[in-house]
Amino acid sequence: MDRSLYVAMTGATQVMRAQEAVSHNLANASTVGFKSELSAFQSLPVLGQGEATRINAVARGIGADTTQGSVTSTGRSLDVAVQGSGWIAVQAPDGSEGYTRAGDLQLTADGLLTDASGHPVIGNGGPINLPASAQLLIGEDGTISTVPIGEGPSTVAALDRLRLVNPDPSQLVQGGDGLMHLVGGGNAAPDTTVRVTSGALENSNVNASSELVKMIALSRQYDMQIKSIKASEDNAASASKLLQSN
Repeated sequence: MDRSLYVAMTGATQVMRAQEAVSHNLANASTVGFKSELSAFQSLPVLGQGEATRINAVARGIGADTTQGSVTSTGRSLDVAVQGSGWIAVQAPDGSEGYTRAGDLQLTADGLLTDASGHPVIGNGGPINLPASAQLLIGEDGTISTVPIGEGPSTVAALDRLRLVNPDPSQLVQGGDGLMHLVGGGNAAPDTTVRVTSGALENSNVNASSELVKMIALSRQYDMQIKSIKASEDNAASASKLLQSN
């Protein structure tokens, strides 16, 4: 069989993988705090017998775009947007520490503070549990204060503080749980210089227009590979007929 068939098949497969990353970004264009996934085609040598100059173009993820998205004011006391670089520490499903920019925090019926996906938010001593209160306030440094039920504003008391970190972006990798994790595991050290804006949310940094352009370009590349596969099949069929006629 013509080897061009395998070349075209490999190309089509890698284009489909690249499309998955683009589709994932577009699906999260309106997700709070989402960071766009970056991918690129990289040249890798073909394994097996043959010339060392043979290469395949392979689609691979190269990390996430950690630039800040636009900030929208909500006025909700449990909404926070990280100012500049930095992350909010939460507890991942496997018990490890993960990091998110999604600041649409929630309070469960038993007082556990979580992110919108249900991951417990970490404070000074682990997951944050808050008592019933008339009002909750989150300061710029992540300090959580409360006004007890039946009391006035003058009785504000600090309860805990969001664990805010700012590791090197090159040391972060996106996990299957949707959270960022340190490469090789471990926990990032708290950074007291990280600030948050209360009553606001950071939007996704996905550029929908750019992602749509990528999707169209990849679709055309995929069509080209499929046409190459069809041409290889037609050539093989024509060669078979010629052999049969002889």
